[in-house]
Amino acid sequence: MSQTIKFASISIAVAVSVLGLKLWAAWITGSVALFSDALESIINVATALAAFIAIRLAARPATSLMPFGYHKAEYISAVVEGVLIVAAALLIFHQAWQGFSSPRQVDAPLSGISISLFASAINGIWSIVLVRQGRRLLSPALEADGHHLWTDVVSSIGVAVGLVLAIVTGQPQLDALLAALVGVNILWSGWRLLASSVSSLMDVSVPKEQLEAIRQTISANAQGAIEAHDLRARQAGSMTFVDFHLVVAGAMPVSEAHAICDRIESNIRSIIEKVAITIHVEPEEKAKHSGIFVL
Repeated sequence: MSQTIKFASISIAVAVSVLGLKLWAAWITGSVALFSDALESIINVATALAAFIAIRLAARPATSLMPFGYHKAEYISAVVEGVLIVAAALLIFHQAWQGFSSPRQVDAPLSGISISLFASAINGIWSIVLVRQGRRLLSPALEADGHHLWTDVVSSIGVAVGLVLAIVTGQPQLDALLAALVGVNILWSGWRLLASSVSSLMDVSVPKEQLEAIRQTISANAQGAIEAHDLRARQAGSMTFVDFHLVVAGAMPVSEAHAICDRIESNIRSIIEKVAITIHVEPEEKAKHSGIFVL
């Protein structure tokens, strides 16, 4: 079992445990805000399952049907997460409206708030782990899941503070207002996640810093070539795809040009763990006299 799949599996167990705690807190208090918080945890379970399935799919080797692999499955998972988050926000708005229409006093508030905060502490710790490991393992699904959990933590803390205010002021409508604010918070979170995932599905370039590192690596290891141009690099899940044109002398033997390509590829792999490299070798009349200068 890969590390990415292991973390995705643990996420499912964490999400189910937190959901149980939050439903318990909502049940003993009758709080609309705590019930809305629990609704978001149902989405956490669904997104954890989606991330697990996507990561398993992304780990499959390339096939004749999918020659570039299944790496983008993780971005699709993140899009699904975004859609589910938006759906959860709409459910929460519905609950908030009911709370405004028929406000009621919260029962056993301290017990409910304590249980909710304990569940949030579990989510907070795990969200930090997921974001860090998602970045280390280059897993968009893990990182997206971690960011989503963190918005849940922020929402839960806000709900707890607001419930205390509702009890102190004797205004039960504050409970419904908090539920609506939770909905706004996760709606914004879902929108950002959707925008980021769709952008990645559209093959945006790798970050400028990484592109510059690739450019410098080519420049320092292309001795014997004339120039390199039309460099492109994109990220698909944990895999980076790089392609560029390498101009060599027309009379250069194929074996010598191939040796230059091998040297460049080897050094690019030393700075990027998972990378697929395509080099188009061209004769000197194809030189553009621009692009990457060979040191």
